Amino acid sequence: MLCVSASHKTASFELLERLSVPRTPVAPLIAANAELVQGAVVVATCNRFEAYVDMDEPVTAAVALGVDATLSAIEAATGVPAAELEGSYTVLGGDDVAEHLFSVASGLESVVVGEGEIAGQVRRALTESRQLGTTSAELERLFQRASEAQRGVKNSTAIGRAGRSLVRLGLELADSRIADWSTQRVLLVGTGAYAAATVAALRDQGAEDISVHSPSGRAAKFAAKHGLRAVSAETFPSAVAHADLVITCTTSEHHVVSAATFAAGRTGAEATASGCPVDHAGRRLVIDLGLPRNVDPDVATVPGVDLLDLETIRLHAPLEELQATDAARDLVRDAARRFASVGERKNITPAVVALRAHVFGVLDAEVARVRARGDEGGQTEQALRHLVGVLLHTPTTRAHELAETGRADEYIDALSALFGIEVTDPAASAVRRDIADAG
Repeated sequence: MLCVSASHKTASFELLERLSVPRTPVAPLIAANAELVQGAVVVATCNRFEAYVDMDEPVTAAVALGVDATLSAIEAATGVPAAELEGSYTVLGGDDVAEHLFSVASGLESVVVGEGEIAGQVRRALTESRQLGTTSAELERLFQRASEAQRGVKNSTAIGRAGRSLVRLGLELADSRIADWSTQRVLLVGTGAYAAATVAALRDQGAEDISVHSPSGRAAKFAAKHGLRAVSAETFPSAVAHADLVITCTTSEHHVVSAATFAAGRTGAEATASGCPVDHAGRRLVIDLGLPRNVDPDVATVPGVDLLDLETIRLHAPLEELQATDAARDLVRDAARRFASVGERKNITPAVVALRAHVFGVLDAEVARVRARGDEGGQTEQALRHLVGVLLHTPTTRAHELAETGRADEYIDALSALFGIEVTDPAASAVRRDIADAG
């Protein structure tokens, strides 16, 4: 198992923006790129792009092949060449993959620590890969355990209060310049999950005058559901120009607000049609929560308008509340250890089976010899089988203990040295050794 990760910690928002709008799904391209790839799940959010890849065998250079397959798929789907990604991604393997994904799902790796949106995004990534047919048994287990870890962190720590969602953080930054939210004319652009969260956050702040526009034409339905005022395409420029606060959160690949939008909205005809006042006193704010960016950077040149985008919000993210975050990370590490323990037990199983097959082979030969000599009532055979069961108990238990501490190789080496048993299933630790080669 490996993870190729580009996030706000390693890459610019401009690069993440380009990665977030692939022309075709990336996971199937990864799965089709190398014979050793058994499955792939891609998690793409506003501040990260990650490919989780299940390799068939931890053989020499398998990790390098998996990384190459991922980079080739990214280039084919997004047009971003592998050379341009250099230095903007990290590669994780072995037990590190589980701990990283569990941390991501729990909000510990987000721009704002503890934000809740990422958990749903991780779940949707698995669902999408199921629909695309690119999951594997191990990826299913990995992502299901990630959701369990996230719920454990949420229920057992105060991490949700250590950080705030991007929506709420953006509004808190706006709060410093707004005296009375109830008097603000707010225009929301977008009707997805972020838009619904934004409406709730706005009302918590006390906003009452909220209108909504949808570039895809869903404004009326969204407005009716949330008790808002729908803005048509014709009146949209005027609504933008005369709003106190514009918040964009669409998945549009093109800018939905620009300096030209403000200019068009200032015409008297459009102002009259929209019922908005012609003049606007005071400074106005545009918050761009979209990725790709919904707002053209030239909006910052419009007199009286300030632009707040994801890059700026990131810079204002609060310091972590260390106690809650440390507790959350302890839970994540514990969940990752349990995940690895089950995986290591699977890795050691071929060795245990090989030992038992060897011992029972010797037993069967001895039983046959005893029977040939005449075993009255089968008592000798019964005693031999009981003895073998007792003798195998300790090495079987020891195998699992060694596997859980990452020492499965020692057990396999011992079988070879003592009994000449060669285990064909490679140890999982080979994956970790390959990571350095891939880097």
